[in-house]
Amino acid sequence: MNGAPNHDRPLLALIIRLGAIAGLATMSALIKMAGEHGVHVAEIMFWRQATSIPLLLGWAALTGGIAQLRTDRPGRHFLRAFYGTIGMTLNFGAVILLPLAEATTMNFTAPIWAVILATLLLKERPGVWRWSAVTAGFVGILLIAQPGSGHIPLEGAAVALGGAFMIALISIQIADLNKTDKPLSIVFYFALFSVPMVAVAMPFVYHSHDLATWGLLLAIGVTGLIGQLLLTAALRFGRVSSVIVMDYSALFWATLYGWWLFDRLPPASTWLGAPIIIGAGLVIAWREHRLSRPNLRDVARVEGT
Repeated sequence: MNGAPNHDRPLLALIIRLGAIAGLATMSALIKMAGEHGVHVAEIMFWRQATSIPLLLGWAALTGGIAQLRTDRPGRHFLRAFYGTIGMTLNFGAVILLPLAEATTMNFTAPIWAVILATLLLKERPGVWRWSAVTAGFVGILLIAQPGSGHIPLEGAAVALGGAFMIALISIQIADLNKTDKPLSIVFYFALFSVPMVAVAMPFVYHSHDLATWGLLLAIGVTGLIGQLLLTAALRFGRVSSVIVMDYSALFWATLYGWWLFDRLPPASTWLGAPIIIGAGLVIAWREHRLSRPNLRDVARVEGT
C-alpha cells in the first residue's frame, strides 16, 4: 500500500476489494444499529474518524515510519476532508434513514454522477454509451424510489443520491492527490482534518452511552478504517476499471444484514431497479477501461463515443 502501484496481480486486487466492501458494508450495518441506539450521525462520524488517527499512526510507525505521512499539499487535503465530511454526513444519514439495501443501491449511482462531473469539471465529452448508461441509471432510481408511493422516504433517497454525488466528486480529488501522496497519507489527513470539523457539533449532540453502544462506535471506527485501507490497497494490484465490479457485492451484504439484524428484505421494486443501476455502472466501467487505452481514447475523441 505504501509503494508504487503494481497492476499485474488482478486476482489479488479483486480479493482485496471484496474484503474492503465486506468491511464497509459491516460498518454501514453498525451505523444503522448505532442510529437505532439514539446516537446522532455527527457523533458517529466523530468517533469513526477519531478512532482512525491513532490506528493510522501506529500503522505508519510499523511500516516505514511517520515520515511517510509528509505532504506538500495540506490545502488539497483540507479541501478533500471538507468535501469528505459532507459526503460522510450524507452517506451515514442515508444508512440511518433508509433500509440498508436501498441505501446501498443508491450508492451505486456514483459512476453515473462521475460521468456528469467529468463533463462539467473536466470538460470530457462522453459519447452514446456513457450517456445511455446515465439515462438507464436514473430509470433504476425512479423504480426504487417510486416518487409518491411512500415506499421509501423521499428525503432519504435524496440524501443517499447526494452522498453518491459526493463520492464521485471526492474520487476526482483523490485521483489528483494520488499523483503526489501515498494512500496512507491521504487516509490519515482525511481523518486529521475532518475530526475538528465534526467536533464542532459534539457539544450539541453528545450524550452518555452504555457499554454496548460504545462497542458499536469502536467497531464502526475499526471496520471503516479496515475497509478504507483495503480499498486503497486493492488499487496497488489492479486498476479501478477492473476491480470496481466487486463493489456490487455490497448489495449481498446489505440484504443479509437487513434480513439478519433488522428483519427486512428488499421489495420487488428494489430488485427491479438495482440491476439497472448496477448494469449502468458496469457499462461506464467497461467504457472507461476501453478508453484507458491511448489509441481507443483518440478514436473516441474523433467519433464522439
